[in-house]
Amino acid sequence: MTNEPKPEAKAAEPKPEASAESKKTITKQQKKWLIIAVVILILGGLGVAAWQIFGKDDKNKGLVSGNGRMEAVEIDVAAKTPGRLKDILVREGDLVAAAQVVALMDTEVLEAQRRQAEAQLKQAQSAVETARSQLVQRGSEKEAALALVRQREAELGVARKRALRSLTLAAEAATSQQEADDDSARVQSAVAAVNAARAQLAAAAATIVTAQAGIAGAQSGVEAARATVERIQADITDSALKAPREGRVQYRVAQPGEVVGAGGRVLNMVDLSDVYMTFFLPTAVVGRVALGTEVRLILDAAPKYVIPAKVSFVADVAQFTPKTVETASERQKLMFRVRAQIPPDLLRKYITQVKTGLPGMAYIRLDSKAEWPAHLQVKPQ
Repeated sequence: MTNEPKPEAKAAEPKPEASAESKKTITKQQKKWLIIAVVILILGGLGVAAWQIFGKDDKNKGLVSGNGRMEAVEIDVAAKTPGRLKDILVREGDLVAAAQVVALMDTEVLEAQRRQAEAQLKQAQSAVETARSQLVQRGSEKEAALALVRQREAELGVARKRALRSLTLAAEAATSQQEADDDSARVQSAVAAVNAARAQLAAAAATIVTAQAGIAGAQSGVEAARATVERIQADITDSALKAPREGRVQYRVAQPGEVVGAGGRVLNMVDLSDVYMTFFLPTAVVGRVALGTEVRLILDAAPKYVIPAKVSFVADVAQFTPKTVETASERQKLMFRVRAQIPPDLLRKYITQVKTGLPGMAYIRLDSKAEWPAHLQVKPQ
C-alpha cells in the first residue's frame, strides 16, 4: 500500500513539456500580431504621404509654383572724396528717409582748400580791375596819339602851303632860293612827323587790344577760381552722406575714425520700395507666363498671409536649376528665372514688417480667367 503513490508521481512528470509548447504558441501569435501592426503602420504612412501629395495636387490644381527668397535692391552709401569718417548717425536696422543725412566726413582739409580758392578768386577779381584800368589808360594814350596825328597833319598842311608860296616867289625872284629850299625841307619834316604820330596811334590801338585780351584772361581766371570754390563747396556738401532712397540700413562697412578712399563704402542699405521674390519655372510653363501676370506669395515665416505680386521679369535664357529648388525632377530640367514684384503701395503700408531673405513659395495661375483657390485668396489684413 505504501508503494502506490510513487507511480502517480511518475505520471505527473510530462507537464513541463506541455507548458513549453504553450509558450511557443503564444510567441508565434505575438509575432503574427506584431507583423500585422507593422504592416498597418506602413500602409497608414503610405496613405498619409499619398494624401499629402495628391491632396496638394488637387488643392493646387491649375497652378504652377516655385520656391524662392525675398530680395530687394541694395544700395551702397559711399564717400565721394577720400577722407576720414567723422561720424555715423544711424544704426543697423534703422529706417531712413530719402535725402536723410546718415554719416559725416571730416571736412577740415576741404575747408582749408576752400579758403585758398576764395583767396585766389579775390586775386583774379583784382586782376580784372587792373586790366580794366589799363584799358582806360590805353584808351587815353590812343586819344593823345590821335590828337598828335591831327596836329602833325595840320603842321604838314601849313608847311606845304608855305613851300608852295616860296617856290612861286623864288621863280619871280621875289625871295631867295634858299628860303624856298628850307620851306620844302620843312614839308618833308612835317610828313615824317605825321607818319611818326600815326605809328604812335597804331601802337596805342594795339595796346588797347592787348588790354582787352588781358581783361578777358583775367575774367577767365575769375571764372576758374569761382568754379574751384564751387567744386570744393560741393565736396564739402557731399561730405554729409545722404540716403539716396528710403530704405533700411543693413550694416556698417566702415566705422568713425577710419580713412576711406574715393568711392569707399560706408553703409549698405536696402530699398524697401523695390522688394521682389525670385523663383524658377520649367520650360513647359514659362512660355505661358507674361509680364504683369498675377502671383501669390506665401512666406514660410508667415504661412497664414497671402501676398499679392506681379511678374516683373522673365529671363530670356534658360539655365540649370539652382540647388534651392527642392524637387529632384525639377533639377533635371532647364529653368527660367522669374521675378515677382510686390506693389510699392503695399510695401509702404507695411514697411516696418518688410524683411528680405525670407524663403517662401510663389504661385501662378495657368488659366488667368480661373479663380484663385480659397487658400490663395488675398484677405484684408
